[in-house]
Amino acid sequence: KFFQGGQFKNKDIRLDAKVVIITGANAGIGKEAAIECAKRGARVYMGCRDPARMEKARQEILDKSGSQNVFGLELDLASFESIRNFVKTFLSMERRLHVLINNAGVMACPKAYTKEGFEMHFGTNHLGHFLLTNLLLDVLKRTAPSRIVTVSSLGHKWGRINKDDINAEKDYREWDAYMQSKLCNILFSRHLAQRLRGTGVNTYALHPGSINTELTRHLNPCLRTMAKPIFWVFFKSPKSGAQTTLYCAMEPTIASHTGLYYSDCKLKEPEPHAQDDAMAEWLWNLSERLTGLSR
Repeated sequence: KFFQGGQFKNKDIRLDAKVVIITGANAGIGKEAAIECAKRGARVYMGCRDPARMEKARQEILDKSGSQNVFGLELDLASFESIRNFVKTFLSMERRLHVLINNAGVMACPKAYTKEGFEMHFGTNHLGHFLLTNLLLDVLKRTAPSRIVTVSSLGHKWGRINKDDINAEKDYREWDAYMQSKLCNILFSRHLAQRLRGTGVNTYALHPGSINTELTRHLNPCLRTMAKPIFWVFFKSPKSGAQTTLYCAMEPTIASHTGLYYSDCKLKEPEPHAQDDAMAEWLWNLSERLTGLSR
């Protein structure tokens, strides 16, 4: 129980008539967050890459939440075309959006590139969510007060923005790429908060904890097998790992906070290099160009 970390204890908050998008909601903390949001009355939209897995998870979420308002839309964050199609379909179904949870991601995967040619961690964990969020900003503003919750990681502590090789074309190390992308998440959330001041749209970044989820699938098989007992005892369950996400999405006492970072349902100070506003602005401008938003 000690290793399960902080828990979101506000059981009275309802999300009736609220609309929530969760990326990567077919597994892990995304699925647990979807169950809880649906249980509290939200209309939940799952954004997932694999339609078959998404539908299987959707049925489980319906069963566990007792809700009928859970919908699945195909979303591949490694494809700008897929992201734009997701947004177009969502906006044809809904005129409101109260909470966007940028949850999906990859961790320490073999070297690979997105459809547009970006290194997979940078392209999926950062650029994909950057584009998705920007395309949904108008509806989030119309629905304000609303929230954008981005799942980062303690790994940002060791992350560095490699301006000379941000796409890892010269040198690829999977953990460096992952930690860079998690640092990008916090810098993105921080700079977005500045841009959204006065709109009623607030942003939150968080570390969910060390969790035994499918994100570990790219670890060495022998290492993963040997580490199973450690995962079982010391790592959070997906349900516990979703608690800070739920806290950032719903907790009323942080409704006036924006651009901050949380862990175990508490405000946490990120590393100094995750508070570098000049770097955050540089990353934003680069991301606008790479995603085509500045054209």
